[in-house]
Amino acid sequence: MIVKKTGWILLILLLMGIFPVYQIFTQSSPQTAAVEEIVSSPAFKSIESSIEPGETLFSIFKKHDLNIDELFAMKQASASVHRLRQVHPGQPYSFTVDENNCVSTFTYGISENTTLKIERGENGFSAEKCEIPFETRVLTLGGRIDGSLIAALGQEREEIMLAIQVSDILAWDIDFNTDLRTGDTFRIIVEGLYLNGDFRKYGKILAVEFVNDSRRHVAYRFEQDGRTDYFDEEGKSLRKAFLKAPLSFRRISSSFSPSRRHPILKINRPHHGIDYVAPTGTPVSATADGRVSFIGSRGDYGKLIILSHRNGLQTYYGHLSRFAAGMRSGKQVQQGDLVGYVGATGLATGPHLHYEMRQNGVAINPVRFKAIAGEPVVASRMPQFQQVTAALDQTFSSAVFYETGDPESRQNARTLAMRIEQMNLLN
Repeated sequence: MIVKKTGWILLILLLMGIFPVYQIFTQSSPQTAAVEEIVSSPAFKSIESSIEPGETLFSIFKKHDLNIDELFAMKQASASVHRLRQVHPGQPYSFTVDENNCVSTFTYGISENTTLKIERGENGFSAEKCEIPFETRVLTLGGRIDGSLIAALGQEREEIMLAIQVSDILAWDIDFNTDLRTGDTFRIIVEGLYLNGDFRKYGKILAVEFVNDSRRHVAYRFEQDGRTDYFDEEGKSLRKAFLKAPLSFRRISSSFSPSRRHPILKINRPHHGIDYVAPTGTPVSATADGRVSFIGSRGDYGKLIILSHRNGLQTYYGHLSRFAAGMRSGKQVQQGDLVGYVGATGLATGPHLHYEMRQNGVAINPVRFKAIAGEPVVASRMPQFQQVTAALDQTFSSAVFYETGDPESRQNARTLAMRIEQMNLLN
């Protein structure tokens, strides 16, 4: 009877709205909701550092008390993307781990441009390579030669790499070993790559102007047929059949001469080439496409490679310490390919490269040799080329070019650089 009366009272309370229905059915499960909240937003912590000399991921896992089984699972997930045993000192890495010290994400800086990212998902770990999302800006830099291009640009790593870029672009017209004069000037329009607002490194050179011995050289970057190259104001390619030098930024000890006093033999005799002083092991590049017609030791030349080219031309690379891997007689090489390393074999007082050119067996002066130019901008692309060069010329005429030899000025260039989309410089 009491039970029946209680049921009636409860029914009346429900109908009056005094005791809402949802309270009856939800009060008994508060623990379930709390558990779901923890699962959906667990506590994470971050571990960030760089690879120390001698460290491996195994030792890093041990140092941070992480589960070694997870390392093996991560290695398996990334095997086809990037092998985790290929980690190098100085490269950055980071983990996010949950409250149980289980890895949720792992990132590793493979290079300046690429990171490896491993994430835990429902089916285990997955891995991918990601390009670092640099912001591209445009820097305008200028300077004056008083020695070498590197001295004018600066001794920091990024400035040295920029100097190499400039020399590579103009390598067919200027030998940066022999042609530079005190007072030469240059201006560079170059990409700057930024991350989180901070300058990280230089990107592609968009244009460069170099006044060498009162002669102006200008190069514009332009892409056609899927290939990027540099051209002059008229759309003629700067690329030529022969580079002016087989190695960069080295001192000349002996030039081409019909009569030179030999430093060892102490007699006067012709010197049919150019001697480039450089440390033993400095890479030597082919100045043009060709075929290895001789490789081995030959008298005063010591270790020598001879390349044969079109029109009866040959180039000689002597006194080498060793040959590049894979070099053999008959091998085809392309301009810029590594052929050997500077040494002091044969009749030499110290490490240097002896470089000479011959045409139909007759020695010719490499400095005075005029090489044939490459393919120009095609007629159908000239309107786009002219649009790009007009924008770059406007930059040359109106922009402030910051002095590269002054660190403060160089820093101002990096700080005040414009975003590339603000300038119509892309083709």
